[in-house]
Amino acid sequence: MFPVPRTSENLKKCLCSDCPSYTAGCKVKSYPINMVKLIDGIENIEHYEKMFCAFGKSNCISEDKGCLCDSCKVFQENDLSREDYCLADGGLDCGKCRYKAKVKQETKQ
Repeated sequence: MFPVPRTSENLKKCLCSDCPSYTAGCKVKSYPINMVKLIDGIENIEHYEKMFCAFGKSNCISEDKGCLCDSCKVFQENDLSREDYCLADGGLDCGKCRYKAKVKQETKQ
């Protein structure tokens, strides 16, 4: 079970498509399928090639080229504590991502 609600609001906040790991090839391959799936409503979709914290790992991404999870509003608002949801269902353990997010926030002030 994934902790993140599958809503259009969360999909709009999602940063997955901006992530360095989500290559141009994956975007091109996924775009038409994702658009067709949205016709039935996001809450009825089994798998979607974006918002991986809600839908499970990617069928296209195979390498970590950088992760934006800890800077994503969906991640923050749902109190997630892992990264790389695109590479593993439930994400990969990231004991320091909360620390990184806190440091980023403190440096902005």
